[in-house]
Amino acid sequence: MFRPGQPLPLFGFFRQLLGQDREFRRAIATMIGRTPDNVRLYQLAFTHSSAVRQQAEAGRHQSNERLEFLGDAILGAVVAEYLFRKFPYEQEGFLTELRSRIVNRESLNQLALKIGLDQLIQLDPSQGRAARSRSVNGNALEALVGAVYLDQGYKAARKFVLSRLVRPFVDVKGLTETTTNFKSKLIEWAQRQGKVLRYEINGEPRSGGVMEFSATVLIDEEAVATGMGLSKKQAEQLAAERALTALRV
Repeated sequence: MFRPGQPLPLFGFFRQLLGQDREFRRAIATMIGRTPDNVRLYQLAFTHSSAVRQQAEAGRHQSNERLEFLGDAILGAVVAEYLFRKFPYEQEGFLTELRSRIVNRESLNQLALKIGLDQLIQLDPSQGRAARSRSVNGNALEALVGAVYLDQGYKAARKFVLSRLVRPFVDVKGLTETTTNFKSKLIEWAQRQGKVLRYEINGEPRSGGVMEFSATVLIDEEAVATGMGLSKKQAEQLAAERALTALRV
């Protein structure tokens, strides 16, 4: 029995949903620097496949994998244009290496954490820690870029990438000073020290039919460092760079 003026449970439920929706909108607006129009796109961007794995076949399309595929392309294009204009006299190899160091999986994971994106991801709780230790945050960041592009257009996506990610958090000048062939440097060190160096490579399929690779540097069969990338070369370079840091070379 309900007294006059007492809110019905159903009304309270919808009021709670509306409050959550407003809170989510504010979080997205703070993150991307503008008010979202199609909130559903952003909800999708933060829905990991593990959260909908138990659903029927249609559930496969309710995760962020397709947006991740799109955002990866947009992000790569924006960063490529940025570097092309910033370094008008550098050759293609330099620009490619620098871009890969900005948009590699490890870098995207760190950028995602810096903008607080990890707090919004919908993930199967049973595998949260293991999944997040791989590339969930970086993948969601790519999906977010895809959502901004579909919701606000290329100019807005470009502004988000440059003003909210690259310029505040990426030390481009520092990267240019250390852009080198880390694999060659590590090989030279190993030869001087009489050490046996090898890489252990693993591949994992990602959305869009591409592979993500992880490379582990082993010195005398002892794992020293690991790097991730969308190619074996990229993963090995990052792993070599981290190994050099760990070895203080």
